[in-house]
Amino acid sequence: MESPHPRPPQEQPAQEGELLIEISNSIATVTLNRAAKRNALSLELLIELDTRLVELETDRDVRVVILRSAGPVFSSGHDLKQMIARSEEDYAALFSQCATTMQRLRTIPQPVIAQVQGLATAAGCQLVASCDLAVASEQSWFATPGVKIGLFCTTPMVPLTRSIPPKVAMEMLLTGDPLSAQRAYELGLVNRVVPAEELDEVTREMAGKIAVASRETVAIGKAAFYQQASLSESDAYAHAVDVMTDNALRHDAQEGIRAFLEKRAPRWER
Repeated sequence: MESPHPRPPQEQPAQEGELLIEISNSIATVTLNRAAKRNALSLELLIELDTRLVELETDRDVRVVILRSAGPVFSSGHDLKQMIARSEEDYAALFSQCATTMQRLRTIPQPVIAQVQGLATAAGCQLVASCDLAVASEQSWFATPGVKIGLFCTTPMVPLTRSIPPKVAMEMLLTGDPLSAQRAYELGLVNRVVPAEELDEVTREMAGKIAVASRETVAIGKAAFYQQASLSESDAYAHAVDVMTDNALRHDAQEGIRAFLEKRAPRWER
């Protein structure tokens, strides 16, 4: 999905090595590699991330995506140097591209796990909230401090309010105060909090559990999860019945049921 706003004329390709991709055992590890810039989400990096997610979307060998960062900071949010004295079109292009990239995390068929090793602020917090799952180190903190510099974190607010209770989200947005990793876990922003030295192992263990399932079945389930979330209970059930009926007719569902009854490992088609 392309941004409805034109890209600003000063846009340049992301610098080589700012986004790293490694694929192993059906798991794609995507690394933000701007440690010197606190992994700030420049327009170029957002475009590059979106482009690579589109590529992974059609890679039949990839069943799970891990999104991580190099250095001590997960992501400090937007690159503020790109936000001084720009035109309305420039700002619209930046925030539109950010929204597109964040939504891409939800719409690709593979589950995306955020591996958070440090501070995640503003659009960096948005990035975590937009992922399907998140594992954080005990040293991680989460904040939406835009109000302190006169720019309310309105776009980060969208996935944040869909991840944690509204009053907590509003407090984060109005005060800019951070949540500790433990508090983020208690509220449901992250799934696990682990010692820093166990972060990679625990994240990969979670990814491995997902990767053994049918890629097609997981994709069906992920899409249905987000589709039903905005529906009334009755409409959600109606949608779920249609999806589950379609799912039951697929090869992998029939194979999985037979394999269970025959006490053998399933042989997935996809």
